[in-house]
Amino acid sequence: MFQLDLKSRKSIYEQVVDNIKSLVMAGVLKPKDKLPSVRELSRIITVNPNTVQKAYRELERQGYLYTVLGLGTFITEQSERKPDEDKLNDLRKQLRQLIQELRYNGMETAEIRCLILDLLNEKGQA
Repeated sequence: MFQLDLKSRKSIYEQVVDNIKSLVMAGVLKPKDKLPSVRELSRIITVNPNTVQKAYRELERQGYLYTVLGLGTFITEQSERKPDEDKLNDLRKQLRQLIQELRYNGMETAEIRCLILDLLNEKGQA
């Protein structure tokens, strides 16, 4: 379910966040699916419960999860998620840099547009 890279520069909690987001975006975790408890997930992936709690809190802040006291933590509907403006701005900047690199390497605007559309249409990406 999760892949953690202990040699990564990314913290463990960020990797947990990214893993859960990836599972949501891939449709493995669907709205209203219940996640393992903090203790259960920390035992499964062998990390400190505080790390999992921090990841759950961040995912709740971003609108991916919600917690019902006494029942557990669940995946939210996509329409309820709040965009993380800082993250979106960072991704726009990265995309802009990648487009500049593609142009530098000889791709025309029409080719870049086709490439982006092809990538968006790949299975599991849209």
